[in-house]
Amino acid sequence: MSEPRDIAAQIKSVAESVERRFQRGRRVLSFAEYLDLFAADPVSYARDASRYVRDCFDHFGTTKVKHPWGEFTRYNLFDLPWEPSPRQPGATHVGVGVLPKGALIGQEHVQDELYRALSNFAREGRPNRLVLLHGPNGSAKSTIVGCIMRALEQYSSSDDGVLYRFNWVFPTTKTVRGSLGFGNRDDGAGKNVVTYAHLADDEIDAKLLVEVRDHPLFLIPVEDRRAMLERLFKEKDLRSEPPSDWILRGQLSHKSQQVFEALLSSYDGSYAEVLKHVQVERYFISQRYRVGAVTIGPQMSVDATERQITADRSLASLPASLQAITLYEAKGELVEAAGGILEFSDLLKRPLDAFKYLQLTVETGEVNLTMQNVQLNCVMMGSANELHLDAFKDHAEFASFRGRLDLVQTPYLRSYIQEQAIYDSHVAPQVRRHVAPHATKMAAMFAVLTRMRKPNPEKHTRSLAAAVSGLSALEKMDLYALGQAPERLEADAQKLLHANTDQVYTESDAFPIYEGRVGASPREMRVVLLDAAQSTAYKCLNPLAVLDEIDVLCQQRAEFEWLQQEPIAGGYHDVKQFREALAGRLAIAWEHELYASSGLIEEDRYAELFDRYVQHVSVWVKKERIRNKLTGDYEEPDEKMMREVERLLEVKTEAQEWRKAMISNIAAWAIDHPGARIDGAIVFPQYIRRMRDAIFADKRVEIAAIARDIVVLVREDGSGLDHDRKKEAQETIDRMIVKFGYCANCAADAASVLLRKRFADLAV
Repeated sequence: MSEPRDIAAQIKSVAESVERRFQRGRRVLSFAEYLDLFAADPVSYARDASRYVRDCFDHFGTTKVKHPWGEFTRYNLFDLPWEPSPRQPGATHVGVGVLPKGALIGQEHVQDELYRALSNFAREGRPNRLVLLHGPNGSAKSTIVGCIMRALEQYSSSDDGVLYRFNWVFPTTKTVRGSLGFGNRDDGAGKNVVTYAHLADDEIDAKLLVEVRDHPLFLIPVEDRRAMLERLFKEKDLRSEPPSDWILRGQLSHKSQQVFEALLSSYDGSYAEVLKHVQVERYFISQRYRVGAVTIGPQMSVDATERQITADRSLASLPASLQAITLYEAKGELVEAAGGILEFSDLLKRPLDAFKYLQLTVETGEVNLTMQNVQLNCVMMGSANELHLDAFKDHAEFASFRGRLDLVQTPYLRSYIQEQAIYDSHVAPQVRRHVAPHATKMAAMFAVLTRMRKPNPEKHTRSLAAAVSGLSALEKMDLYALGQAPERLEADAQKLLHANTDQVYTESDAFPIYEGRVGASPREMRVVLLDAAQSTAYKCLNPLAVLDEIDVLCQQRAEFEWLQQEPIAGGYHDVKQFREALAGRLAIAWEHELYASSGLIEEDRYAELFDRYVQHVSVWVKKERIRNKLTGDYEEPDEKMMREVERLLEVKTEAQEWRKAMISNIAAWAIDHPGARIDGAIVFPQYIRRMRDAIFADKRVEIAAIARDIVVLVREDGSGLDHDRKKEAQETIDRMIVKFGYCANCAADAASVLLRKRFADLAV
């Protein structure tokens, strides 16, 4: 019997909490109470939509992010930081940080362009252009707008993002004796009432909602309002953020103006009596309820219309003076988006006549209806794919539209690390199998490779041109994702290419067919991954199954533009070569992870050895001695150790020249990275890899035996293995699980392939 009482107590607690939040949130105010709020913070309460959206960007803050092609500002709202902990299902961590499902991955340059456009709107006084995101299908255009809308929802519920609208309320004759200015004017009825804003529902005869969300200050005549705002902003020294044109010149909507004039006439011009009928109400942005965040699809439909409401029987209780006039209310997406964002999804898929009105609407900030012009207060954004934009550019009307559009190029991602994050956050959670390591990485690498353009040396300086001229598609992919220049280049050429990665990255941005315009879409790769997850050949979503499905995809040449590109030198557009290269990289990665999990070699050993080598080389070049950490004595550099490391690195030049060159490279790196700790794995990653490979090569026979034992243990229940070999194989699997995310099945799959592809020359 106690359980219902517990539930009732919980409901009561919830009710009290909701009531407290309601009161604390100042949800319903009189006009005078609103003016007190406004006077305390006029900048916040006088914002138009463009400033409101810009301030939403600022509210969630920024983060500096570094990519091989440069440092950028990332706006935190695109990370959806208010979402549940990313450690919960639906979130991922793949090299670009821990992000909730639905967050935007990459595209920092697009974020910056959007903020620039919003800032320009704020300076110009209103949003006077439509921001059009254009790019190939699946390049995150809708995700970008979706993140902004979700951020606006959160922002509007915060103290910094408070939004207010107003309604007209008409109390019952029982509540206030007399007919409230609509007769019996001399009896003083209602004269002692300060406001009708806080009356209960049963004390109100009628309530007229202002659907276009007129700003409460529009109730103040324009000239008086302008003088009031100028004085208030001057007193508070707010010259850096003057009032927008919308708040300075905006006027009441048709319906509100009609009500205002009728009330003013009925009250013999008493402005104070009119304001008693004003109820200021807080509202919140909502995608679900289409309040300040509205998306219009490419269907053919009008985006705003109107209807007469005084004929509506539900409003029969309006005062007679209002029933005598014709009231119209506006409706439609343009009206619902007031105060926030209106998105035209796939705008250019509409016939031109369906959006031609935007040309005038964007310029004037108004939409023309039959009985009225509705003043708009929303940031208009749209999306379009490149094919439709190309066709639109050839249209005779494009020249007149161009000045009303703010074009923001939105290409595919070109870093496979970022691309993998998309698949891990949006696809992997839907797979009901274990997702093996490298499965999403193979898909990401393939997708990025299809997007690569061969560099044009003529676009660069002579020295840089020499470095980029022979850059293959795979090398370019590694340059973008890891900042790694090809090891085949001379040290100076590597440094030059690394320092100018941004020039290579942006080389084709102004071209009609820019890098990132053509290639496999994340949507296509999503199908590849989901189909691979259904493979009967594996118990996991296996990277080999992904490569098999990529083969199937590549057979659909007639369906995809990127498959119709002719292969050119450097492996560009050569999907067959991509497939072979990825299979080879997968085998190398598997081998490394098996070595690292075997227990035969400590993972950090070669990194520590290389750091020790650098320390000894440094003092050797300076002809100094090095302090022994154990004895405290100063000793000569360890020549034997240095020669051993140089053997592992396969140094071909004289030791003296090699060592001096290495110290020079370290000094150059330190100049470029002042204050940064010199870490061999960061400064010389290629040497660490060489050492690792050389150390591993000495253990190939033992590793091959462990690989065989893993296959037998998992697939044959350890048949024929003694206790020690079973134990060693199981411990290796356990380390593969903990360190790299394998399960026993995909560990055996990897070991089996290695036995056939990498260890076939060994007898085990």
